[in-house]
Amino acid sequence: MHDPPTQLETAVAALRKLPTTRVLHLSPIYASKAWGKTDQQDFVNMVVEIETEIEPADLLRQVKYIEAVQGRVPGERWGPRPLDIDILLYGDQRVDAPGLVIPHPRMWERAFVLRPLADLAPDLVAPGGMPIQGLLERQDIASQGVWPSANETSDTAPIASATDRKIAE
Repeated sequence: MHDPPTQLETAVAALRKLPTTRVLHLSPIYASKAWGKTDQQDFVNMVVEIETEIEPADLLRQVKYIEAVQGRVPGERWGPRPLDIDILLYGDQRVDAPGLVIPHPRMWERAFVLRPLADLAPDLVAPGGMPIQGLLERQDIASQGVWPSANETSDTAPIASATDRKIAE
């Protein structure tokens, strides 16, 4: 990873260029210890809320293209990569297709996803009824360690409001 905050900014700029898509909100950037394969550089993470008319499978193709442009190539699971964009939520839709499950199946157990997501959707409730803030207080999630990045983006103010939110991390 050469410059993770710049890579995030470049990815957001690419999301802004997608057809029929508006970037609505950006979370602050957070840092965390690497997940899965832990002998690598710390992660930086953020959540981007978009409004789009692109269907989920096509949106996945678009974000995979954004990753590829930034140098991501298939490799070791959880291994080093310049960029990883996941579709966390797509409004209230549920998708269970090869290569795409929405809501993201592991988002509720990862502090590096939940912390920035809570900044954009503080009233979000996980399956089973636990508010996102409650999840962040659970010992197994709180102990994962997520902290504000030293390279914080200044673009965290709302750009517009939305009723149908698609959120990517």
